[in-house]
Amino acid sequence: MKNLNQLLLNFKQKQNFNYNDYYVSKSNYYAFQMIEKWPKWEKNILNIYGEKFSGKTHLVNIFLNKNNGIKVNESEINQDIFKKFKLYENIVIDDYKNICEEEIMYSLFNLVDQDNKYLVINSLIPINNINFKLNDLTSRSKNCLFAKIDNPDDDLMFAIILKSFSDRQIQIDKKLIDFIIKRIDRSYGKIADFIYKVDELSLKKKKAIDFKIIKEIL
Repeated sequence: MKNLNQLLLNFKQKQNFNYNDYYVSKSNYYAFQMIEKWPKWEKNILNIYGEKFSGKTHLVNIFLNKNNGIKVNESEINQDIFKKFKLYENIVIDDYKNICEEEIMYSLFNLVDQDNKYLVINSLIPINNINFKLNDLTSRSKNCLFAKIDNPDDDLMFAIILKSFSDRQIQIDKKLIDFIIKRIDRSYGKIADFIYKVDELSLKKKKAIDFKIIKEIL
């Protein structure tokens, strides 16, 4: 990252899931390394968990860009989708909250074992902390690899704030980012909400983002 005092990246206001857009720090290092070391996993099922906006979806997109696989939201899981699962070595379930039928999830675990596939599950909390009604699923959920994405450290907060403003094609001074980091909660969700509100207020006032606008939102 060079010329951080006045850095404007030419991104459109959309999510970028490219490999080079993922910033690795001690907060997400282990999860990133697990994605990188595939298929040399000790077990076939990996559960990546962490707060909303912590980069779980970005990680699995990096994973699938490098490896043959399919990604589905939990809401898409049913018996019919198993025909698609059969075609891929890697299966990714994004945003898992235990809303689908537990018998289907148990069948998916069995499919992964029997066909020597790999399964990545993204969730807010570790799946072995979910109170499943199905005892067999409770047992299987404990026999996984777990990778937690911790709350962001200073380096990751800086990268997230910089990229979030850059996605909106907004110039941001390094001093402003340092000011924000010292005062905002170490929460991916709070950072995302803060960026949105700062951008919104800046547009309403038709002014560039400065200390006054940032203080008002804080």
